[in-house]
Amino acid sequence: MRGADRRSGSLFSYVDVEARVRRDHPLRTIRQLVDTALAALSADFSALYSARMGRPSIPPEMLLRAMLLQAFYSIRSERQLMERLEFDLLFRWFVGLGADEPAWDHSTFSKNRDRLLEGEIAARFLAAVLAQPRVKRLISTDHFSVDGTLIEAWASMKSFKPRDAGSGDPPAPSPPKGRNAEVDFKGQKRSNETHQSTTDPEARLYRKGQGMEARLCFLGHTLMENRSGLIVDACLTSADGHAERVAALSMIEPRADRSRPVSVGADKAYDTEDFVNELRSMNVRAHVAQNTHGRRSAIDGRTTRHWGYEASQRIRKRIEEGFGWMKTVGGQRKTRFRGRVGWAFTFAATAYNLIRLPKLLAATP
Repeated sequence: MRGADRRSGSLFSYVDVEARVRRDHPLRTIRQLVDTALAALSADFSALYSARMGRPSIPPEMLLRAMLLQAFYSIRSERQLMERLEFDLLFRWFVGLGADEPAWDHSTFSKNRDRLLEGEIAARFLAAVLAQPRVKRLISTDHFSVDGTLIEAWASMKSFKPRDAGSGDPPAPSPPKGRNAEVDFKGQKRSNETHQSTTDPEARLYRKGQGMEARLCFLGHTLMENRSGLIVDACLTSADGHAERVAALSMIEPRADRSRPVSVGADKAYDTEDFVNELRSMNVRAHVAQNTHGRRSAIDGRTTRHWGYEASQRIRKRIEEGFGWMKTVGGQRKTRFRGRVGWAFTFAATAYNLIRLPKLLAATP
């Protein structure tokens, strides 16, 4: 028989939020991993808050769970995230809100989140996830890959102005109401030595390769282990020609082992004599793609003849999958932060690992 079209809800509900989430939902495994990692960070959270003064804030554990949902579901703003928390029972269950508890105001959420951004919580959160025993057995300690990607700054090219602008120059005409001033860049020579963004002074003008557009951006770097393709380290630097190799060395050094060799795969941008020599001094095998365009490669037949070199070159391309997810889904193509871009990038790397772990754990006996 046909059911009735009733629009008025019941006054009371006796179904727990836990019962609304199906047993095989991927977020169940993710929440178990997240809760274990957050429990290990309890002392770090306590150090960021006053013990007795002020009103109780939003629990940092709930803040980080909500921020993970923002990355998982590509939610653009805190306002939209709070709106989703109002009606989505799956979101409420993952964050830890009851069915009758109100969602937070978006401005309150942002102010409480900024306290976490001041610490190294993102890097410690990534380490806490990877340190769990069932995750640790998925990770290789011998074979890695490294690469970098551009993260566009939250700044317009119109903000890239001469450093000495305003010293005796006539004031610029006021733009029409509701729009930016008209700027003609044609014929101008601009560089990081003479110009700086007034919106984000840390952003630098940079282009990835020949014929590509120069943008105000940062460089994000990740170190991937080759067994499961998980990101084991991430950092962000200013955009320049040496940042990729310097960041790679800083991420590889803690994992180098003098008693046994470790291999690192990379693309042609890392084929320089100083980078390869630094790796060899740390007993790290430089499985770097040969760059033979107009110069001599730092990698010779002593490295390329081994089957391990071919395997590293094949697997290292998986690191682009992490960059693709972080920029397309995780909101890192163009950052929404100024001054805390590195925190957001490392947090997005953690979210990428958590998205992949349910299937990896299910496939592991």
